[in-house]
Amino acid sequence: MAHSSLRGKIDAPVYADGIWHRITQPVTDLLARPGGPRDRQALYGERALILDRRDGMAFGQLDRDGYCGWIAETALGADVAATHWVAAPATHAYPGPDIKLIERLPLSFGSRVRVAAEHPTFLETEDGLFIPRRHLREVGEILSDPVAVAEMFLGTPYLWGGNSRSGIDCSGLVQAAHLACGIPCPGDSDLQESALGRKLDLATPPRRGDILFWKGHVALVADEARIIHANGHAMATCHEGLAEALARITAAEGTVLRTIRRLAD
Repeated sequence: MAHSSLRGKIDAPVYADGIWHRITQPVTDLLARPGGPRDRQALYGERALILDRRDGMAFGQLDRDGYCGWIAETALGADVAATHWVAAPATHAYPGPDIKLIERLPLSFGSRVRVAAEHPTFLETEDGLFIPRRHLREVGEILSDPVAVAEMFLGTPYLWGGNSRSGIDCSGLVQAAHLACGIPCPGDSDLQESALGRKLDLATPPRRGDILFWKGHVALVADEARIIHANGHAMATCHEGLAEALARITAAEGTVLRTIRRLAD
């Protein structure tokens, strides 16, 4: 199965235009194949172009970064344009404008909603849910510092293929940090290594915001002495001394730092 725009560019037995949907669960897995491993995750309110359906699963492409995979049909709803996005590490959606009510949905950083009404301290979605207005920003309003965004995830459990405050991996963290700042960013570290910024000589002193790549791993430079990354060693997003990380990763995994990239001077 391939999108109709690829007709004549790649060989596929079937081409389809697809239908846009939105994600209606707080977090849902994007699988390599039905019943297969998780490649990435999609968040509430994100758009997905669905090309095929099979046995309760739907094959599609995320609008966020073009990532393709299989999504449970139960996680899909009608396509509705979002007006706001969650700019806090996490928030809750309530059935009314009262934080003492039992929450209906947990929402992670980057989730998207359509606001239908405004209240003094809450914004009300078209689904009748109420979200603290201080946790939301309008779509198109971006942040300025990818490292500061990444630091919002400190303490988040490590999760292979994770993209949310409930669990995230190294490339998911880097992607969330850059997308929130309006910087296009793929979902996998190998693609990030070729897409983000410009390549520096490995002898270049790193500075805040630089992106470090090992084979299968990526981290952001927090300052001249520390990095921030989601990693399986700590099983969390954490700060780690740059020198210590370089030595530890080399000793534990036998892989050395291979690329430093910088977005701008």
